[in-house]
Amino acid sequence: MAKREIVLDTETTGFNPHEGHRLVEIGCVEMIDNVPTGNDYHQYINPEREVPEEAFKVHGLNWEHLKQFPVFADVADEFLEYIGDSTLVIHNAKFDINFLNAELSWLKKTELSYDRVIDTLDLAKKKFPGSRVNLDALCKRYGIDNSNRVKHGALLDSELLAEVYLELIDARTPGLLFGSKDKKEEKARTEVVFGSGEIRAVRNFEVPKEDLENHQKFMEKIKDNLWSS
Repeated sequence: MAKREIVLDTETTGFNPHEGHRLVEIGCVEMIDNVPTGNDYHQYINPEREVPEEAFKVHGLNWEHLKQFPVFADVADEFLEYIGDSTLVIHNAKFDINFLNAELSWLKKTELSYDRVIDTLDLAKKKFPGSRVNLDALCKRYGIDNSNRVKHGALLDSELLAEVYLELIDARTPGLLFGSKDKKEEKARTEVVFGSGEIRAVRNFEVPKEDLENHQKFMEKIKDNLWSS
């Protein structure tokens, strides 16, 4: 039977839902047998309150932007249907699960069990004791490009975490693509370094006009060549 896992991240207005803080964003990446399917879930949420400056600095989402989106009560069933009974892969899971369960409890819905959660923070601490194991540090360790992570974002962070998770469990397959179509096309432009098996981004070099002209003059001097016949 295929193994379905959902890599999940949230953004919030603060640290504690029982102090009045709320969810503002949920992002999920679906993987089946360690392969991303592209069937991702992303939802901005109206927190029904102002966003403190400290939280805004982290994720860049303010009340003016968020008030146009549905409240959690309006998307809860859709979200629960999407995750189903799949394993949830989360970095520092206690934070995200606490917020999700608080929101679900206020709606009198069944809360999420920690038994179905894989916390990549715990995996990273066991694998790299004494080292920094936040998402940025793990991306750096594994050579994962997180240059687009200027601010925290639930879907982007889920995409990065999916890559980190596969590295942590030694299940990464070269060439797997995460993210949007544009991001996939950019990552797909790769080449194999001859003799090493290394895969790296295609590099484009601009040839000076003078060099092109000199090359053309040289080629014209070669008679009966094979390539222009």
